[in-house]
Amino acid sequence: MAKRKTKFVCQECGYESTKWMGKCPGCQNWNTLVEEFEAAPAEKRRGFVTSGTTASSKPQPITKIERKDERRFDTHINELNRVLGGGIVPGSLVLVGGDPGIGKSTLLLQVSAEIAKHGKRVLYISGEESVKQTKLRADRLNISTDELFVLAETDVEHIEKVIEEINPTLVVIDSIQTVYLDHVTSAPGSVAQVRESTAAFMRIAKTKGIAIFIVGHVTKQGSIAGPRLLEHMVDSVLYFEGERHHTYRILRAVKNRFGSTNEMGIFEMKEVGLEEVLNPSEIFLEERSAGAAGSAVVASMEGTRTVLVEIQSLISPTSFGNPRRMATGIDHNRISLIMAVLEKRVGMMLQNQDAYVKVAGGVRLDEPSIDLAIAVAIASSFRDAPAPPADVIIGEVGLTGEVRRVSRIEQRVSEASKLGFKRVIVPERNLGGWDIPDGIEVAGVNTVSEALEITIGGASSGSPRFEL
Repeated sequence: MAKRKTKFVCQECGYESTKWMGKCPGCQNWNTLVEEFEAAPAEKRRGFVTSGTTASSKPQPITKIERKDERRFDTHINELNRVLGGGIVPGSLVLVGGDPGIGKSTLLLQVSAEIAKHGKRVLYISGEESVKQTKLRADRLNISTDELFVLAETDVEHIEKVIEEINPTLVVIDSIQTVYLDHVTSAPGSVAQVRESTAAFMRIAKTKGIAIFIVGHVTKQGSIAGPRLLEHMVDSVLYFEGERHHTYRILRAVKNRFGSTNEMGIFEMKEVGLEEVLNPSEIFLEERSAGAAGSAVVASMEGTRTVLVEIQSLISPTSFGNPRRMATGIDHNRISLIMAVLEKRVGMMLQNQDAYVKVAGGVRLDEPSIDLAIAVAIASSFRDAPAPPADVIIGEVGLTGEVRRVSRIEQRVSEASKLGFKRVIVPERNLGGWDIPDGIEVAGVNTVSEALEITIGGASSGSPRFEL
């Protein structure tokens, strides 16, 4: 009998080596290489074919290919529909990641129940809980429907047989790190098992037109565990984020073949499960302190939704040779850039000041329109002069100190008006060509200096109605 060959595989990136090494050359992580047996030559791997093709398909001119629009089906959870791009596409494979205890299983069980209540058959497969434990969670969430089937199983081949018998519309796998294939010799959760199991579920989804949701564990760095190839294999990658000590959760799409990756869904964790947050702006601003220096409100676009959030800044003299630049929810390099503009174009001596900037509420902002609000917050803290509490500040800041045009200004101003703000500071080039809502003033500025003059240089009357 021939001796079985072994190899060492990195459990983080999938790098393979013939010998053990303490540090992986691929991802530079320590103690991640695990010994695995090389699989014997197996039968030809099954591929998948989509509807309208054959196993021996031939290339066709793109103009001759018949287009078939995939009809999405509603999850009956608006926040999830928003992130997915309008609903679930039949035959899609969706990967959901997040920290332990954040609410991934709760969200997917609620989605399964909502779809099952509207007449579609759903199969929920748990590899981490028994069916009785899943039933306890379902009772807590007030879930009771005959179209929701629960199975505690980890064998992929048996799962495939059950799917063929039941023929569900949606399948949930919780989680991919617990399932295995017999012909793969490594343990469940290893790189080889995760890769091969995901490939098997992808084949099932594409050949049968069944939507499959897969739960993935995350590493200490917050990325989905397993090879990076896993994220390339699936159609959509969703991250469920939030602080375990806070009740709000944010669902983001970092990859979506059927929609935008700029959308986010916001939920609140309660005793009866996750509930949608219909007005996130009011939630993010409800604890804002009126009249505090170093605070500014910005209207940011998250996909098609306008979100008003508070940017807080704290500027203090440094005790070290090099001043610190720390940011939460914003790229810290952007803070250094804006502080350089304030120092060069406005004349603020910030080179000996520590800067701490935070986006309140745990939201992460990336778009350029938040630059002017960051500049106002930093200048307000540095001068210890509060900005008017009823102002919203919008604009991109250039390196020469100019305030540049931003997109969807009418939608941003409308959202600020709904929340009771009295004035919006916008780029001068955004004025004109649209209707200003009643009860709100719109002021245009061309430079950062002008924005600081009309905000920190004076105060406006009136406060938003959410202020206490």
